[in-house]
Amino acid sequence: MTALGVVGGIAQPVLIVAGSPVLVGVMRQVRAHLEGRAGAGVGQPWRDLRKLFGKEAITPAGTSEMFRAAPLAQVATTLVVALAAPFVTTDSALGVISDLFAVVALLAMGTTVLALAGLDTATAFGGMGASREMTIIALVEPTLLVAIFALSVRVGSTNLTDIVSATLHDPARVASPVSLLAAVALVVVVVAETGRLPVDNPSTHLELTMVHEAMVLEYAGPDLALVELAAATRLAVFLGLLANLFLPWGIATELTPIALAVGILALVVKVGVLGAALAAAEVFMAKLRLFRVPELLAGSFLLALLAVAASFFLA
Repeated sequence: MTALGVVGGIAQPVLIVAGSPVLVGVMRQVRAHLEGRAGAGVGQPWRDLRKLFGKEAITPAGTSEMFRAAPLAQVATTLVVALAAPFVTTDSALGVISDLFAVVALLAMGTTVLALAGLDTATAFGGMGASREMTIIALVEPTLLVAIFALSVRVGSTNLTDIVSATLHDPARVASPVSLLAAVALVVVVVAETGRLPVDNPSTHLELTMVHEAMVLEYAGPDLALVELAAATRLAVFLGLLANLFLPWGIATELTPIALAVGILALVVKVGVLGAALAAAEVFMAKLRLFRVPELLAGSFLLALLAVAASFFLA
């Protein structure tokens, strides 16, 4: 653990927790502008969270500790990834956890505990949403692993900090077929993991089409605030990973105030641009039927496999 990693370990979770609701607000504003609406403002998600944290906690009758612990577990796993992965600095405060397999396992754990909470309510919609979520994650997680593994082949390490550092030292990697194929596969992964169109509609209230929202229908008050905060931080984490794995320029490589300021600004700009682009694309998309989602995810997995094959042939 280096001094740069310690500073990054402090700055990254604070920045992601503070900025992720703003990111959601920016994406909503982009959609509102393109749809001809005024929108509620970029600060509305934070105002919603403040209101929810001030309400009384309500737990449905018959639920177990899993229902109550799931929001905290999802926030905790996402924060560990935010602390360990290279977002602002190339060094990590938790070098072992910044490994590809550990990061993917933590992100999958957050999704799994929420699905278990949906089942714990013993409601039809909770079980339906949990079933759909686990179907999606079973197809998404292999793609996430294989796509990032393709980037690690030429580096010789599955540690995310090593992958980012290698891209910084050899910018030509960005334009290689391996990176392009892996990038397209990861874009589909981000869309599916964060419940965005065309896989899921984050603003829907139609029970028959809900995935993520169906699992959290029984949450209220501070628990719902934690669920919403976890969803926002996961979105910021996935977009941050997508940005720094392929466009790591600006990330701090030394412990100086200027380098850290540039690293923070670069992360904010890159994640903001990706979020705005994702929101703009959603305006022109319709939600896929559920039985068509596996076809989309299978296509992304095929692209990830092609990226791995290309990484060996072009090494």
